[in-house]
Amino acid sequence: MSVESNLDAASLERIIPEELDSSGATGKATLELHMERYQFARTQLGAGSLLDIACGVGYGTAFLAEHSPEITSATGVDLSASAIDYARQRYKDSRLRFLQADAMEFHDDEGFENIVSLETIEHLPNPAIFIRRITAMLRKGGVLIGSVPVTPSMDGNPHHLTDFTESSFRVLFDGCGLEPTALLRQIQPFSAGDILTGKEKRVSRDHPGLLAFYRRHPSKLLLRLEATLRFGFQNRYLTIAWKKRV
Repeated sequence: MSVESNLDAASLERIIPEELDSSGATGKATLELHMERYQFARTQLGAGSLLDIACGVGYGTAFLAEHSPEITSATGVDLSASAIDYARQRYKDSRLRFLQADAMEFHDDEGFENIVSLETIEHLPNPAIFIRRITAMLRKGGVLIGSVPVTPSMDGNPHHLTDFTESSFRVLFDGCGLEPTALLRQIQPFSAGDILTGKEKRVSRDHPGLLAFYRRHPSKLLLRLEATLRFGFQNRYLTIAWKKRV
């Protein structure tokens, strides 16, 4: 199905499956990582309603609704009006609805049995407040699934506001009445040469921009060096499923 939109498919912040380049770590390989997270989420969901917060153009929300017959309704929320308009045109299902709203402000009084928020938390100004807000909307016995990069990402993506480790990500959920039930670790190799020479078309910072970032934030250069020494040229991601105590 062809959908007209003014979305920037070249942006690292917007994955439009039909318009991704097949080459490089930021093309189809990134979509595969995202879909692996949604496939993991599908295996963890319980029966009832679903919220996919920061859903982008809605492909993951639609996937969960299509492949999870136990989901009675699926709500995708995103800040971008263009992304929501695309999702409404592209994905048609009686159980689907797409709403434009800020993730830090969205609220639903009825709550949800399932909440999914993938590669969202690193973008937000106050991750701890966001986690408290969405766990408040999660019904007792419900499932929450979240993911973040757990190697440095702020240097390569100006839209990321926090660098996480596995430990700092887990700590966010302490005291929220949640029990971890399953996790998914992902590794994405990348070529430093392709990034520095501009072959990775969807990378947000060019070489001069990266050097300027490190001059302003020398501690981030140390983080990058530490991660490279430990893992090599890899991005790593962690997805965790939690269940809310009854």
